[in-house]
Amino acid sequence: MSPCKMWINKALTFPVSIGILSHPNLKPYNLLKPCTFKLYCNSSAPKTETLIMPLDETDVGIHCYISQLPGFRGVLKQRYADFIVNEVDTDGNVVRLTSLDAPSESVEEKKEKEEEKETETETKYTSEIESFRLLAGDTDADLLKDFIDRIRTSGGGKDEISPIVLSPDYDKIHRTAVHNYFKANLKFLVTDTVDGPDSVSKCIRVRQHSGGSENGRGSRKRKERGGKPFDSRGTDDWPETLGKFLRFNLFKENKDTQEALGVIGKMLGVQQRAFGFAGTKDKRAITTQRVTVFKQPVKKLAILNGRLIGIKVGDFCYVKEGLSLGQLQGNRFTITLRGVTADSEDTIKAAADSLGRSGFINYFGLQRFGSGSVPTHLVGAALLRGEWKTVVSMILDPREGERDIVKEAREYYKESGDIDGTLRKLPCYLVAETAILQCLKKCPGNYLQALKAIPRTLRMMYVHSYQSYLWNHAASIRVQKHGISQVILGDLVLCKEDSTEKVTESVITECEDDNPIEAGDSGLLDEISGAAVPEEIVSSVKVVNSEDLLKGEYSIEDIVLPLPGSRVIYPMNDVAEIYHDLAKKDNTNLTECVHSSKEFSITSMTGGYRRVFQKPIDFEWELLRYTDVNLPLAETDLDVITKLDVITKSRKINIGVEDFTNESSCKNHADNNTKRSEDFKTEYNNDIKDGAEEGLSRMDSICDSQPSQVALKLGLTLPSSCYATMAIRELLKTSTSVAFHKTLNQ
Repeated sequence: MSPCKMWINKALTFPVSIGILSHPNLKPYNLLKPCTFKLYCNSSAPKTETLIMPLDETDVGIHCYISQLPGFRGVLKQRYADFIVNEVDTDGNVVRLTSLDAPSESVEEKKEKEEEKETETETKYTSEIESFRLLAGDTDADLLKDFIDRIRTSGGGKDEISPIVLSPDYDKIHRTAVHNYFKANLKFLVTDTVDGPDSVSKCIRVRQHSGGSENGRGSRKRKERGGKPFDSRGTDDWPETLGKFLRFNLFKENKDTQEALGVIGKMLGVQQRAFGFAGTKDKRAITTQRVTVFKQPVKKLAILNGRLIGIKVGDFCYVKEGLSLGQLQGNRFTITLRGVTADSEDTIKAAADSLGRSGFINYFGLQRFGSGSVPTHLVGAALLRGEWKTVVSMILDPREGERDIVKEAREYYKESGDIDGTLRKLPCYLVAETAILQCLKKCPGNYLQALKAIPRTLRMMYVHSYQSYLWNHAASIRVQKHGISQVILGDLVLCKEDSTEKVTESVITECEDDNPIEAGDSGLLDEISGAAVPEEIVSSVKVVNSEDLLKGEYSIEDIVLPLPGSRVIYPMNDVAEIYHDLAKKDNTNLTECVHSSKEFSITSMTGGYRRVFQKPIDFEWELLRYTDVNLPLAETDLDVITKLDVITKSRKINIGVEDFTNESSCKNHADNNTKRSEDFKTEYNNDIKDGAEEGLSRMDSICDSQPSQVALKLGLTLPSSCYATMAIRELLKTSTSVAFHKTLNQ
């Protein structure tokens, strides 16, 4: 049987555990309209077109549930405002948009202060040199003035400015007075005594102190900067009192992170790579996250709020370091499921209580495997097999369900092979396709080099997706064969002595990429990087033995499973077999590289561990009734700001603007705004509920035949790289696929 046929049949041949997968009260959710799907097999096999269903959960190993409670029907993301995501930073703080105001002191004002300081410094040195003139005379004073001027304008260290030697001095007492003068008044210079031109005279040598000059321009040695200017990425006149990165909170509606930053970058006139962020957020949602941008005036960014549509920026402050992928603890979700129907209200309550109490299986969600018609784990498997030409075809060839402009560009290249013409037709946000074509133009036929031209974070996502595919299947086998009630012999657990550490998603390579993502396909990039798992975490996982079982030291919550890599261990029970069995069926290898490119090999990756079971943090839920489907049922950060501003203006409260151009004062400002927001939170929630009731009354009076509907509103926090859709799946016992919920919307 070919690898392709095996993949198609996996969902049909996967063993089913009685009571875990069967829910007789539910309608089947996988009877979707089939579509034409082009599968790519081993390079030796012909390419075939097979009629199959769209990618669903069982295709990627998502089979089991924790509870055996019946599910119910509910629509996920009927409106994008029903899915609200707030990032949780590394300190555990929920990131919220609390202010759109710019700091009271701008970069320009800071620069003016720097110039004033420079003027004061100039006056100071002029005064010191004139005092030195009285002590040492005109010749030495002029020599010293020239020496100081060279230090201040060069920006260099002591190795770049030759010392000066003052005039011969026969008077030891006078020489001592000169030494003391430098110690007291010119501390950035040091002096010593050298032999003079004759045997009886001595001279004082003056050189730059290793700490640099007082005024800051020469305070950092060039060799400490690697021989580069003050900063090769920006101007050298940035105020030194400010951090080099402007940090702000990005609020966006129905846009992915790359799209929003692309719009902001275009308005600012900077490249998208100038921005740093901890993780990508869902497109069909309302999200708030932290972003940094290099050396940008805050007023220039704040003024964009009047022009941005569906995007807001605020809570500005300057910091020393920019954000990079993985620098977050997790996300806070506020999810509203509309059109909820169940056998009884008790069914809904029991399911919600069970989710909060027992959690869910921590599967990688469907987003992990791509939003296009070519699943990313299949591309990853082809990469691991070294089928470079096949992978290029999978990425470039026409596919189902894309916009006409993209479809036209793909078909044009397939028929003509005209790279220049295709690049003119291809939308710029298709980063992988653009990079491949540009490389093939320079190096025709070099498919491996073309794949390496894709930005590293994006190209490695394909292999990471295949790791996730194996993990999902292993998690299902663990639940099906051994249940959810206890730890068994051979399970992998996080050592108790290291239990304070968090096991997060760990698609890790030996060489991490420092560059932000440059792609536009958020389907491929959803939460691609959680916090990296440190070496001590990798080494803190152990295999459960008989003694551990007797002690009862570990619980089901401690169980982890590996994402394949060179430095992980596998469970010492039958769960480990699924990894190698699936790899063998896909003609991939988890223990050795079968081609010359180590980058596209699991053996070149460190690997990591992921919890099998995850409980939602700070979980809360409530049932709401509504009739107007356009009525918002949850508040956003912008809603709170708007209401706060309205109430503030009506009460004529003069809220002063603070200086929060540094991280400490920024935090105080955010805390104050958060407190004001919390003061109105209860009132706002009441207005939301009153609005819902008012909408119900209004609609009932207009059309008695339209019944009210039920919504389930959930609040939960999840660690980085955990998928909220998997928590929803546990609750509803139905698919989380976009296709399925589109049918519910219809």
